[in-house]
Amino acid sequence: MLELILPLLDDLGPAFGETFLMVGVSSFFAIAGGLPLGFLLYVTERRLFWESRSAHAIGSIVVNIVRSLPFVILLVLLLPFTQWVLGTTIGPTAAAVPLSVAAIAFYARMVEAALCEVDPGIVEAALAFGASPLRIIVGVLLREALPGFLRGFTVTLISLIGYSAMAGIVGGGGVGDLAIRFGYYRYQTDVMIMTVIALVVLVQLVQSAGDFLARRADKKS
Repeated sequence: MLELILPLLDDLGPAFGETFLMVGVSSFFAIAGGLPLGFLLYVTERRLFWESRSAHAIGSIVVNIVRSLPFVILLVLLLPFTQWVLGTTIGPTAAAVPLSVAAIAFYARMVEAALCEVDPGIVEAALAFGASPLRIIVGVLLREALPGFLRGFTVTLISLIGYSAMAGIVGGGGVGDLAIRFGYYRYQTDVMIMTVIALVVLVQLVQSAGDFLARRADKKS
């Protein structure tokens, strides 16, 4: 048994490195793109200071289209775009492109949902005191919704780990690619079991860390 596990550990390390690369890049774009997009969806609908039904409708339609597509289909649809951007469709960096697109749309809805939980009275009080839009966003909305942002990001991160496993289907690498090549095509059940255990442990760690940070932020708000 030990003779089977040791070679697998040599492959599991690089595979997790590729998974962390895909998830790390897409997580960055989830925050960089999903956070402002979520704010945009919220403020254009709530008639605060940037009311625009057309902007909200366009943003909602785009987000809904991306979220309605299963990730495997989105992965294939974006292959030409990935080829144009990076010059290749193979490897974890290429897989990070569709992962980032999915992450932005997913997290934008999480951000919007967290902002909707903010007490409207707090926002109205800030408006009554003549606070600027930037001050309301940073000092009120961002601060009050921070626990929800962290919980939403935790859910997004866990979803990205699952999505990254699917990237192995098109040569994206990572743990999913390892499970498919060895656990499925070569019928090595031990490889499949080890990858499943590793992913379960990783998701548990991410969930625990996210819950801890959200609780701390909730106490400070």
